[in-house]
Amino acid sequence: MTLKEISAQLKKLKSATIFCHMRQDGDTLGAAMGLKCMLEKCGARVCVACESAIPSKFLFLGGMETIGNTADEGSQAYIAVDSSETHRLGALCDVFERAKKVKFNIDHHVSNTRYGDYWFVEECAATCEIMVELSECLGISLDEQAANYLMLGLSSDTGNFAHKNVTEHTFLAAAKLVSCGADVNAIQYNMFKKQTAERAALFGRTMSGIRYYAENRIAFISITREQLRAAGASSDMTEGFIDFPLSVDSVEVAVCLLETADNRFKISLRSKGRADVNAIAGVYGGGGHILASGCMISGCLEEVIDKLRYTIMQHLEG
Repeated sequence: MTLKEISAQLKKLKSATIFCHMRQDGDTLGAAMGLKCMLEKCGARVCVACESAIPSKFLFLGGMETIGNTADEGSQAYIAVDSSETHRLGALCDVFERAKKVKFNIDHHVSNTRYGDYWFVEECAATCEIMVELSECLGISLDEQAANYLMLGLSSDTGNFAHKNVTEHTFLAAAKLVSCGADVNAIQYNMFKKQTAERAALFGRTMSGIRYYAENRIAFISITREQLRAAGASSDMTEGFIDFPLSVDSVEVAVCLLETADNRFKISLRSKGRADVNAIAGVYGGGGHILASGCMISGCLEEVIDKLRYTIMQHLEG
């Protein structure tokens, strides 16, 4: 479907629940809250649901505290944003899949499975980039709050407009949001500069343990639950850690392993272009983008590193 066709269906809604993906990031939260503002302007009753509490670093934007962990069963439609598959909704996956509702899927991941009654998938910098265009299709004038939500997603998914996924269209979307009142400085500070002493301590300990392989072309960092406890840190504080090993000149692929349970790791993969990390993540049931993807792998730390190192070598161009 086209975005205009999606917008025509959205305009018909009287109520909706918007779903964020698990382990929320700025793009899923920004897209959900931005869409909420738009649909409310169209006269719909809207709530946003995530499987778990919102990380505190996002609460600088007013309204984030209203996000709940349950869907409104009385909603006419369920809308998933920035989620390539329904299982990415985590604990809310079954609620979304089993409900006899009109279902929408709006996303920017190349690995999206095209689920739902109505879906729009366009590979671009962020789902929030799509939402800016959607606002035009809906004929909605974005207010300052909605603009800040969408700028949050654009900024966070592009590494503050530094990643290769940034295009002319991304900057045009950002320019429109600034014209609507988005506070770029506040978003940039809260997302990329502000940190606690605990996060700073964890960052230092993590980066002191970078492992290099394949003549320094592959870099691994790992964060165990014991390391989190020792630093007094939480797992959401590790967002952005992977950017540091990727900044090393010789590194082509960077990997971050975050222990989420005994012998279970959340894997984040980043590439400079000589390896398709979406394909690498796909080997383990994950996905995302060619340059940025993720998956979950079970096993002890050393086993997981060995598996990933072998897989990456199979996909790394000479």
